[in-house]
Amino acid sequence: MAPQQDFGPLGATFTVVRALEAVSLITIIGMTANFIAEMVTASQSPPQVLIGTLSVAVIAFLYIAMTYILYMSAYLHFLISAGIDFALLIAVIVVAVTVGKPLSYLDCAVLPSKGTTSEFLKSVGLNMSKVNYWVWAGASKTTCYEMKAIWGLSIALCILFAFSATCSGLMWKKEFDDKKASAAKDIEA
Repeated sequence: MAPQQDFGPLGATFTVVRALEAVSLITIIGMTANFIAEMVTASQSPPQVLIGTLSVAVIAFLYIAMTYILYMSAYLHFLISAGIDFALLIAVIVVAVTVGKPLSYLDCAVLPSKGTTSEFLKSVGLNMSKVNYWVWAGASKTTCYEMKAIWGLSIALCILFAFSATCSGLMWKKEFDDKKASAAKDIEA
């Protein structure tokens, strides 16, 4: 099923970008939810940055799924879509910066390969009053790479939402110009 108006390469780019956004967001949702579940299992409250990351990812996924359905049905208002994509771009920039700031100092390769994150955290919880997510990320190589993947995918989403906002804006311009040209032809006839 194709949209009623052919947008050529812009439409194809929009489709590919939406698919990549969906894959990235589903991955972020899964890893962040797993990370939060491990914290809850270890009787620790998850930090706000992870709750925020999960919230932004879920809202963004629902938005991109809905807008793609509207695009395919030719009901998507591209100017509004461009504005919301830009707002989501700002949200994922905040997520990427907030998550990445402490993670950038972690060297995952030097962390132990064995052990479970929950056991590590129980021991940390006994020795510290507050457990931050970067402490969790430093529990093992796997957990560290998981958090860095969330960070990397957030950076990728910044690029993808910039692309989708630009594509939406350009498709709106094309649609607007086509309507103007069509109205001019109707006046001449």
